[in-house]
Amino acid sequence: MNGIVPVKIKRLSNEFNDIPLPSYSTRGSSGVDVRAAVKEDVIIPNGELRLIPTNLSVEIPEGYEIQVRPRSGLAANHGISILNSPGTIDSDYRGEIKIIVMNLGREEFKISRGDRIAQMVVSKVYKAEFLVSEDLEESIRGNGGFGHTGRT
Repeated sequence: MNGIVPVKIKRLSNEFNDIPLPSYSTRGSSGVDVRAAVKEDVIIPNGELRLIPTNLSVEIPEGYEIQVRPRSGLAANHGISILNSPGTIDSDYRGEIKIIVMNLGREEFKISRGDRIAQMVVSKVYKAEFLVSEDLEESIRGNGGFGHTGRT
């Protein structure tokens, strides 16, 4: 596939045809920007979240997923993040892509029609075969939990 994964994309309504489809900003970009398909501005008070529609549905080849990730500029400048990050769009999902936007900032945040609200990255998926076992090999960490590594 020459590093290019064919992903079919569908607009769910012609009402939002003015909103650009996801695209790579630069040759070296890993993710494509995805935009808000809202009729009116959406205000997200600090500490709250909103489910933002994109008017898009995709067909991802089996063996791949799309990961939905926050945009670093929104995070750094406004405290805006994506819950369930990275979110996964499975290859067999055909519903509308919606973005769970969380305002972790101090002020309310406004999302307008066509605003870039997240990025999507196409990733290879590896399947695991889980094998029941009575014994696991020892490791240096052992059964140390959260925050265990790095302690002396």
